[in-house]
Amino acid sequence: MGRDVFLVATDGSRAKAEPWLAAFGRRLPHLDVVALGDPFPRPSVRYAAAWKHPHGALADLPNLGTVFSLGAGADHLVADPTLPAGVRIARVVDPDLTARMSEWVLLHVLEHHRQARRYRRQQAESRWDDDARQPAARSVRVGVMGLGVLGVDAATKLKAVGFDVAGWSRSPRDVPGIASFAGRDGLGAFLRRTDILVVVLPLTPDTAGILDAALFGALARDGRLGGPVLINAGRGGLQREADILRCLDDGTLKAATLDVFEREPLERASPLWRHPNVTVTPHNAALSDRDAVADLIAGQVLALERGEPLRHVVDRERRY
Repeated sequence: MGRDVFLVATDGSRAKAEPWLAAFGRRLPHLDVVALGDPFPRPSVRYAAAWKHPHGALADLPNLGTVFSLGAGADHLVADPTLPAGVRIARVVDPDLTARMSEWVLLHVLEHHRQARRYRRQQAESRWDDDARQPAARSVRVGVMGLGVLGVDAATKLKAVGFDVAGWSRSPRDVPGIASFAGRDGLGAFLRRTDILVVVLPLTPDTAGILDAALFGALARDGRLGGPVLINAGRGGLQREADILRCLDDGTLKAATLDVFEREPLERASPLWRHPNVTVTPHNAALSDRDAVADLIAGQVLALERGEPLRHVVDRERRY
């Protein structure tokens, strides 16, 4: 009788799969660790780890029980209509990844708060201008959309720096020291008190396209920064980029920092690259550390084999 198989399913590139094969092979020596395209007995696949795999690649695996996402999000798995209903999806909850996301959020909130873009322009012009008003952090209202693990950590650290922080989520959350709003009924009040909007929402049917002109128009108009700022580190499908550009041009938004995009990589022709009030980063706000992720997933596999319950299971109805 052959050994059970652990399948690594990436975007089809062997080069991207190979480091994962080595990482899981070292941690799970009792399993055959294979990649898409390798020969393997399909009935022997018990586990898979996936990131942006081709739809259909995880179908016709009759004994597949669990698929682990190789990144923080699991929308790429939930969106695969061929993934059998009985297969459980587990996401990565990694303290290292969470810390990286909060670092990125803090960096860009502070960039806008301390007017870093203004001073870089002044330096490029060899111009000394110290007349800019600098509000205290306590007078700048930051709103965090998404109060999962990533959002709570970022909100808590922003609060520690001194910002006036609130959070919004689909369902009520109680986060010590953070004013919380929930659901459609709470969204308007949350937006009206937000000067810097930080988005770390999952992508679901309810959140797709939520970052649009109507939402930007509901942000605070009386803030200390001269206009509201958008910072999106969630998913590109949350935002409507034409609306972002239009709202930057008409003053509805003062500035935007974007780590995610409707299509990735961001096309060279996109005006977001060249807009004077946009900062683009290449979807690297919270890059997963391969060893940390492999440790977490391998630990879950070993725990399952000891009869322990699977952790961080994705609710397919809620899509996260």
